Amino acid sequence: MPIKIMFVCLGNICRSPLAEGVFRDAVQERGLADHFEIASSGTGNYHVGEQADPRMRQMAREQDLSLQDHTAQQFAASDLPYYDHIFVMDKSNLSDVLRLDARDEYNGKVRLFREFDPDPGTFQVPDPYGGGAEGFRNVYDIVERTSHELLDRLVEEHDLRADGRARA
Repeated sequence: MPIKIMFVCLGNICRSPLAEGVFRDAVQERGLADHFEIASSGTGNYHVGEQADPRMRQMAREQDLSLQDHTAQQFAASDLPYYDHIFVMDKSNLSDVLRLDARDEYNGKVRLFREFDPDPGTFQVPDPYGGGAEGFRNVYDIVERTSHELLDRLVEEHDLRADGRARA
């Protein structure tokens, strides 16, 4: 069974698709793709069906990462039982996702993404949508370092190895 990971931001066009892409790339680089199912979504429905923000796609391209196949989707209550880990980009996303957990069954699997950042600051990934290129670069730097720390933690927690099996 793959470990099912969901990254969540507000509109699913900037932060969470980048986290999905960077994490997927890190998983593939380490030969662990068979261990993971990776997705992203947004708490709002503002951009459902759209590609990632052009500025974020450009930032990704500069890092040899493609977000071309991304299509924005909205997080749903049915995602709570399905995913093993749900990583949200900020406290507002955390509140929005937990609001869908009517019986308080899944809050242990919903966490702030930057809990795994070695330099977590406010524990929130800033939303670059209303800003310029510097904001997108900052988000890329945060997501890059946090994704690798998160993957290290999951490899250790699940005792994974690159051949597609957990260690005996």
